[in-house]
Amino acid sequence: MALIGIVLVALPFALSQAGTAWVRITNLAILFTLLALGLNIVVGFAGLLDLGYVAFYAVGAYAYALLASPHFGLHLPFWVILPIGAAVAALFGVLLGAPTLKLRGDYLAIVTLGFGEIVRIFLNNLARPVNITNGPQGITGIDPFSISGVSFAKTDTFMGAMISGPMKYYWFLLVVLVAVIAINLRLQNSRIGRAWEAVREDETAARAMGIDTTQIKLLAFAMGASFGGIAGGLFAAIQGFISPESFVLVESIMVVAMVVLGGMGNIWGVILGALLLSFVPEILRYTVEPLQKAVFGRMIVEPEVLRMLIFGFALVLVMLFRPAGLLPSAVRKRELAERKA
Repeated sequence: MALIGIVLVALPFALSQAGTAWVRITNLAILFTLLALGLNIVVGFAGLLDLGYVAFYAVGAYAYALLASPHFGLHLPFWVILPIGAAVAALFGVLLGAPTLKLRGDYLAIVTLGFGEIVRIFLNNLARPVNITNGPQGITGIDPFSISGVSFAKTDTFMGAMISGPMKYYWFLLVVLVAVIAINLRLQNSRIGRAWEAVREDETAARAMGIDTTQIKLLAFAMGASFGGIAGGLFAAIQGFISPESFVLVESIMVVAMVVLGGMGNIWGVILGALLLSFVPEILRYTVEPLQKAVFGRMIVEPEVLRMLIFGFALVLVMLFRPAGLLPSAVRKRELAERKA
């Protein structure tokens, strides 16, 4: 574990040798991992299919942007705003969960999908008569993180080493990720986690055993949404600019794919799925064009088209041969084995 910790701490120095872009890509990969872990609580632990998870990501991002930008003239410190964003996102999670308590499967998926689009449309239109979100133009000039006068937006020198802004964010994100993983592990093995599992397996039986399914399902929505809100606040600080177009349906689908690919209900599987779906498309982006030129002497297929084609084909193969995910939970693996039998 100590060796893994040292490697993770030193990783941005190695990545920066290939360019700052790879440090930024790694930061986005960690953000998507946080989102996948949050969605795993709803989808993996409680068995509630949520296709509008990006709404909580957007709520957290706009909470940070509105409280740390010239838009309203507020510049609160990040350690005050992140908990506020998590709380507001949790409230939105309850608002989504309360009307959908009796829905399951496809019906719940359609409602959550609609919720995600409603939030995006609201963000796009809350510029008149009172300018709250600045509409499609988004919010600019968002404050970066700052700890003891050290700004995460500037490059500093420490013991002769250049520490860029993305590297500072990487270490902060790493600390947040470790904390979120620890919380997920404790939740999974707690009484609440076992209640979520019971609701996922058979809600009627869980209710008969005395579990308050209403409260448990609302808690799953709130907990999952809070992690999305934290990730959104981090995203706003890192980017320095947000707009409604950053929170489209495709983002929700991608996070769901991460959870399903890695293995629903398995924390380590979800992390693996998130990292794969974050890094593999970017690796293909940087290799497809040079490879075509080396083989054919010119570019035949646009890199973006070929990248998504390979990416989609790989996902189909995984779902065919590993339907439970790359690292499925023991329960999920047993369920699929029983169905085949």
